[in-house]
Amino acid sequence: LDCCPTSDGAAVALLCKSDLAKRYTDTPIYVSGFGSATDRLASFNRPSLTTFPAAVKAARLAYKMADIEPKDLDLVELHDCFTIAEIVLTEDLGLCDKGEGGSLVEEGQTEIGGKVAVSPSGGLKAKGHPIGATGVGQIYEVVKQLRSEAEKQSRQVQGAEIGLAHIQGGFGVTPTVHILRR
Repeated sequence: LDCCPTSDGAAVALLCKSDLAKRYTDTPIYVSGFGSATDRLASFNRPSLTTFPAAVKAARLAYKMADIEPKDLDLVELHDCFTIAEIVLTEDLGLCDKGEGGSLVEEGQTEIGGKVAVSPSGGLKAKGHPIGATGVGQIYEVVKQLRSEAEKQSRQVQGAEIGLAHIQGGFGVTPTVHILRR
């Protein structure tokens, strides 16, 4: 498989009540939904290798809590540790129908300016996977996008209001989905 590099890194997120956040920033970002689920550890014991059922469940829980649908997302940071993961996860997160993930990517619908910007950071294949810091790193990228503060304007999702950060441990064993909004 085509795998992202394991790398060193660190990330931090500060969480507080919304009224307190407004005292420290003019651009607070809110966690409007989250979901987490688990699956079988051994992928060969799963009914299919073309889906991560726990990611589907985690996403549904997050969408329900945030009271949104996948079509409402402006950007998504995926745990795209393998090339195939982007295709599988765009389907599992409801960004397209089953079997259409490859076409979605190939047609440029996951690029900035497409249907929904997927991993505008370049994803784990581009930036590496510092294991323990990866999840907060995904959230950091979504926060920067929602604040219109992407490190490079060429990868800024213009007018982004709602973003999703997806992380998973193992091969889809323990996914967590966070939905953030301005």
